[in-house]
Amino acid sequence: MTTPARRDGTPDKKRQPRKGPSTSSRPRRGENATRQTASDIYVSKAKPSRHQHVSDNHSFGTAEEGDGIRLQKVLAQAGVASRRMAEKLIDQGRVEVNGKIVMTQGMRIDPDTAIVRVDGVRIRINEDLQYFVLNKPFGVQSTMSDDMGRPCIGDIVGEKLDAGQRLFHVGRLDANTEGLILLTNDGELANRLMHPSYEVNKTYLATVIGEMRPADIRTLKNGVELDDGPAKADSAQIIETWQGKTIVRVDIHEGRKHIVRRLLKAAGFPVERLVRTKIHTVQLGEQTPGAIRALNDAELASLYKVVEM
Repeated sequence: MTTPARRDGTPDKKRQPRKGPSTSSRPRRGENATRQTASDIYVSKAKPSRHQHVSDNHSFGTAEEGDGIRLQKVLAQAGVASRRMAEKLIDQGRVEVNGKIVMTQGMRIDPDTAIVRVDGVRIRINEDLQYFVLNKPFGVQSTMSDDMGRPCIGDIVGEKLDAGQRLFHVGRLDANTEGLILLTNDGELANRLMHPSYEVNKTYLATVIGEMRPADIRTLKNGVELDDGPAKADSAQIIETWQGKTIVRVDIHEGRKHIVRRLLKAAGFPVERLVRTKIHTVQLGEQTPGAIRALNDAELASLYKVVEM
């Protein structure tokens, strides 16, 4: 039989079985390995490759070298400034990423996770997050679907849902209350806006039965006792009084169920019509019932700020 050859053409030699215990420092497969000590561990001193950038100040939202998008490009795409002006903003220490001021050019970030601020104002950079204002009409349920087939918010924004846009409403308005309701797919912002600790103000225009007097406004501001505890308006103002009715503006940060209706009724003025016109700085304005619009950058920045995002 011909002796097998090596790759260089020379004949290969038959391997002889090892005699005695193995002198190798590494155990063979199947044998019990002895525990390694610090002196047994080999530490490589090789430098990382080009795509294995190591940063001592790597933080959430920043990207590895070669990944992500340059910060000045993100600012330009967000409409903050041109790239050249964005570089000046960075040089001036006016740009923050995840709470840290950026002083060097060339930083790359992940727009999906980074939080970017310019002059302390948060900038919207994640285009996947959507924010809308809906003027909810009378008789519409504050749900995205209704098992009983009643009209709901989901019917109004159905086109966006059909396109794969998962939106949800921030808080609720009862079916007989009209006005401003926020829609978004930003869960963190929605949760914070609804959390009582942030005391986000809401403004309502109520048409009540009875002609209110300044003393009644003081009652609303001083508070009344309800079944589930005391309640009061942050502020209140008579807008118009006529023929035994009053239009009154009520500002309140509480979110208990039917709180405005119950507050006014307890003060002696049952509500005939109720419209929410404002959440923090976001106003309904001339938006018609059923109309939906996107939040502008100033409105969104204001909401971020009030809930400390």
